[in-house]
Amino acid sequence: MLEISLLSLFLAGLLGGVHCLGMCGGIVTAISLGKSQTAPLWHLLCYNVGRIGSYVCAGALLGGLAQWGLNQAAYQPLQTALFIAANLLLILLGLYLAGLSAAITRIEHLGRPLWRRLQPLTRRYLPVRTARQALLAGAIWGWLPCGLVYTASIAALASGGAGQGALVMLAFGLGTLPNLLLMGLFASKLQQLKQQRPVRLVAGLAVMALGGWHLWLLLTSTG
Repeated sequence: MLEISLLSLFLAGLLGGVHCLGMCGGIVTAISLGKSQTAPLWHLLCYNVGRIGSYVCAGALLGGLAQWGLNQAAYQPLQTALFIAANLLLILLGLYLAGLSAAITRIEHLGRPLWRRLQPLTRRYLPVRTARQALLAGAIWGWLPCGLVYTASIAALASGGAGQGALVMLAFGLGTLPNLLLMGLFASKLQQLKQQRPVRLVAGLAVMALGGWHLWLLLTSTG
């Protein structure tokens, strides 16, 4: 079966940290500014559990949908097309992270109608004072329109099954976790770091290399 490896999705989430800090940095910083030292860290963990939980649900839904669709159509051509699309998006994402192209951000417009309905719900849980509020805020924030998430979502769609799709998004979500946890603990330093050109360039080129490598494997296996 053609699929992007779980390790590759984890690395994509990890290397895409400069984008994660921009998309989720505001709410993570707000959660981290609690009065005690232990509560904000626990709240950050709960927020990320909720966020990654939404990714897993989306992955299961997309994988299940693809499984149904692939059963209705020619399996191999459709899965190959999804595989190619996922890796082309990885390359576009790498270009964006490197500061070379913003084309990937155009697909974020697709999720804005849903986000306009969900965003008002976050006001019920902000500012975060309890673990439950952090969990629910994270679950809603997981649906924020994001080119990085959408790239992983196409990979979940290409996985061809609900279980596989959930694992794809779990691997991706765990990759984003270190950056956002560190963001909560060292917000100002990481905000400065992510703006540095060498950091953006290295992260972007690494993500592009993942997409290019998968396409090369596909090309050599069919050649």
